Amino acid sequence: MPLKMQIFTFLFLMLGPFKIIAPFAKMTSNATPELTRQIAIRAILFSSIALLLAAILGENILSKYGIPVPVLSMSGGIILFLVALLNVIKQFGTLEKHDENVPAPTLNMAMSPLAFPTIVTPYGIAAVIVFLALSPDLNTKLIVGAIVLGIMLLNLAVMLITRKIFKPLMFVLAILGAILGVVQVALGVLIIFNSIKKLLEL
Repeated sequence: MPLKMQIFTFLFLMLGPFKIIAPFAKMTSNATPELTRQIAIRAILFSSIALLLAAILGENILSKYGIPVPVLSMSGGIILFLVALLNVIKQFGTLEKHDENVPAPTLNMAMSPLAFPTIVTPYGIAAVIVFLALSPDLNTKLIVGAIVLGIMLLNLAVMLITRKIFKPLMFVLAILGAILGVVQVALGVLIIFNSIKKLLEL
């Protein structure tokens, strides 16, 4: 698989829209279209700023504390594996009672829980830092940045049309969510495996 496609696939699974649709639909179910749009835009702004700060500070922190890139990669892989595995296990558990008392939507939701931790996940931040740290030149770093920006814009577009697509695609999204959950578990294991190989080569 070409490097650009590999980077996009990893980041799309970790930062992309599929895990956002259901939570966003629930938290904005009682919101006006204008408030829904404002929450979505603010969430993407907060998420983009967080990822930008992670990109700027990440390599410096790795260097300052002497953390090898494979160790950070393994940490992200472990988090991804555990979170994805928990989500897969939940799908086989008993159906949870739906809480009818959905909190009134406010702009504060754009920061938490939407931007953090729904859009920007710990393993997503780790992935961005790792890809930037492994980038051999400025051009590759810019490609990583462009991919992240593209995914954030895609997230925004999906959130803006969530009300129109959520109910018609609910069944498809449930199946897709189950498939992506298994893929993320496998991806977490792959990241851990590759990180161990890199550590053994040091």
